[in-house]
Amino acid sequence: MRRNPVSLSGRVLSVLSVSLLLAPATSAQSVPNGYPASYKAVIDGAKKEGKMIIYSSTDQASAQPLLDDFKKEYPFVNVEYNDIGTSQLYSRFLAEAAAGTPTADVLWSSAMDLQVKLAADGYALSYASPESKNFSAENSYQNMAFGTTLEPAALIYNKRLVKPGDLPATHAAFAALLSGGKLTNKIATWDPEKSGVGFTLMEYDNQSSKDFGAVSLGLGKAQAGLYSSTGAMLEKVTSGEALYGYNIIGSYALLRQKTVPDLGMKFWKDGTIAFQRVAVINKASKAPNTAKLFLDYLLSRRGQLVMANQSLIYSLRGDVAGKATRAVLTQQVGGAANLKVIAVDKRLLDNLVPATRNTFLNLWRKNVKGQ
Repeated sequence: MRRNPVSLSGRVLSVLSVSLLLAPATSAQSVPNGYPASYKAVIDGAKKEGKMIIYSSTDQASAQPLLDDFKKEYPFVNVEYNDIGTSQLYSRFLAEAAAGTPTADVLWSSAMDLQVKLAADGYALSYASPESKNFSAENSYQNMAFGTTLEPAALIYNKRLVKPGDLPATHAAFAALLSGGKLTNKIATWDPEKSGVGFTLMEYDNQSSKDFGAVSLGLGKAQAGLYSSTGAMLEKVTSGEALYGYNIIGSYALLRQKTVPDLGMKFWKDGTIAFQRVAVINKASKAPNTAKLFLDYLLSRRGQLVMANQSLIYSLRGDVAGKATRAVLTQQVGGAANLKVIAVDKRLLDNLVPATRNTFLNLWRKNVKGQ
C-alpha cells in the first residue's frame, strides 16, 4: 500500500467509460443538475481555497479514476491524496488534530466504526449534501459520516490450485474444510488486532453467522496467516502460497482479476457481509468547500458510475449500471435477503467499547491463536 501523497496537478486525465458518458452532463465548474442555485457559492468558495488533503484507505489504483474525473469536473482543484491503512489513518488524524498541525480535509475509510466515532466525537462537519435524497437512512450518520460504496467480504481463491468442487458454499462448509487438515499454512485472512476494517468485518461476521465460532477455530487449526491489508492477502493467494483468502474486500479482488485471471472470488450462500466505505469532512478543514465538492462527487451518479466501471469499487446507488454495482452484487450473492449490509449508524460505536472489543478479541485469540 502506498503511503506517499500524490498530487493531481498536471496529471493526464483518464478517458471516461461509455457508461459515464450516458450520465447527466454538466459543464466544468457549473452547478450540477438537480442541485440548488446556491451551490454556486460552494464552487466559488472552492476556487479560493488552497490544496485539499485526503486521507484514505482506498488503494491508489482504485481511487485514481475517481480523482482524475473529479479533476476533470473541477479543473481548479488541487488535491493531495494519501493512501493510508485504516488504523493509521485514524490515529494520525487524531494526533495531528490535537497538535494543531496540517491534517486531512476529507477522511475516506473502510473502517466504518472509526469513521462514525470521529463524527460522534465532534471532528466531523455536519453537511446536508444535495445527494442525500438518493440514499437511505442506513447510508449516513447524522449528516456527518456518509457511506459511499457497498463492498462485499468475499472468499478468494487460486483457480490453478483449487478445484471448483472444493469450493465451500457456506460458512459451515468452509469450517469443515479448514478443519480437514489439508490447508495448514494455506489460508490468508485479516488480523483484527491491527486492521480497523479487519476488525469490523470479523466482528460483524461473529454477530451475523452462527458458524463463525467453527470458522475461527478452523482458521486456528489451519494456522492461517494474518494480515493488515488486502493487497498482501491478494499477493499470497495469486502466488499460490495461500489457496484461500477469507473475508477479503471484493472490490480489490475484482480489480486484480483484470490482470490476474487465476484469481477467483466467491460469495456465501448463507449470507455475504457488505460494508460501506465512509467519508467524513473534517470540521476544522482548511478547504471545506472543496471537501464538499469531493463528497458530493463521490455520492453523485457520475462518481458512482466511475466507481462501478473504472475503479471497480462496488457502487452504492441503485441507479447506476456497470460491472460493480449494488444490483450486480445483489444478484451475485443470491438476492437482497442474502446481503448483510453494515449500516452507518451509532451501533458501530459498540465495536469500540473496550469491554465489547475485548470480548471479541479474546475469542479470536483463543480460537485462532490458541492464546
